[in-house]
Amino acid sequence: MPKILLVSTVKWPSLARYAGGFVAAGCIAEAVVPAGAPAHLSRYVSHVYRYDAFSPTASLSRAISDSQADLLVACDDRAVEQLLHLHRIELARVASSEIARLIEKSLGKLENYPRLLSRHQSLTTLQAAGVRIPDPHAIFSEQDLAMALERVGLPAVIKADGSWGGDGVVIARSLDAALGAFRQFFNPPSRLRSLLRAAKRRDPHFLTAALSPHGVQVCVQRFIPGLPAASAFAAWRGEVVGAFYYDVLVADGGIGPPNVIRRIDCPQMENASRVAAREFGLSGLHGLDFIRDSDGNVHVLEINPRATHGGTLPFGPGRDLPAALAEALTGAKTGMRSPIKNDVVALFPREWNRDPLSEYLTSGYHDVPWDDPKLLRTVIG
Repeated sequence: MPKILLVSTVKWPSLARYAGGFVAAGCIAEAVVPAGAPAHLSRYVSHVYRYDAFSPTASLSRAISDSQADLLVACDDRAVEQLLHLHRIELARVASSEIARLIEKSLGKLENYPRLLSRHQSLTTLQAAGVRIPDPHAIFSEQDLAMALERVGLPAVIKADGSWGGDGVVIARSLDAALGAFRQFFNPPSRLRSLLRAAKRRDPHFLTAALSPHGVQVCVQRFIPGLPAASAFAAWRGEVVGAFYYDVLVADGGIGPPNVIRRIDCPQMENASRVAAREFGLSGLHGLDFIRDSDGNVHVLEINPRATHGGTLPFGPGRDLPAALAEALTGAKTGMRSPIKNDVVALFPREWNRDPLSEYLTSGYHDVPWDDPKLLRTVIG
């Protein structure tokens, strides 16, 4: 039975949902997560290692060594960055590092990750490969911003690297709003702001930011009105081995994580996902965010270089990502979860929290984790 080590630096319940998918595929699922993460209570996570925000590299190294995992699955953007940092440290320590080899096996071609983690460079790479992209421009100064806005117009989308879940994204409808977003992202946050964010989000990573503040790369994209959409895919050595595609019917705050989705068939999204896997030589679980314009065409907004919230859902053969990745890893057929038969899915607990009377809770499939009662209780509580 192959062992999968799920890696997360945040307390998202989606990790436990992925664990259930890997267990159904005949794998052992373990996790390295912060204290208090829901994974501690999931019946599908056989062992939990503690991730320490104040000593991330050492805690990840211990967890990987102790687990003897066959594959790592990064479940948030920061986890990807921490694994890449650990890889560099391991290679500097010993050229034949087993931990370094496992990270390479799990993520794909690591030499491509600097481009992949840059919103501007990742989009221009896809654009050069023929994928439809809404005019990305890298911004290093207010003069750059003014020149980019002359090209893309207003409203415009201002984005910061290293952010997720709708954070680090502003739809600026005026020059003043665009300047404010650029200054906020590009300049290091004040120590006070980092301390307040650490307290509000109960995330000690912001304490580290307060001690060593730094700005981030910013890019501007042309704003395209339309319907959000996304792909979720499993890749192995640059090839997509499982995927599904969906339109977002309800999103948190309009640009945040999805609350309600509708699975669809979309050749444009399928092609863009395959191009992304090939161009960056990806392995593991990933996703693309799109906007569908009034003509029905989709434009790639960004690449998610890790397992996404939507990717937890099982839609049957070729559309159950943990099963597809486990099959690629082992080279043998695997089990899988019972497929969702309704293409419309209300994601628990997001849609329930947004509107307990939402029509989608009854007309669609509500993915409550009835099979994982302790996880269910902690998410509700």
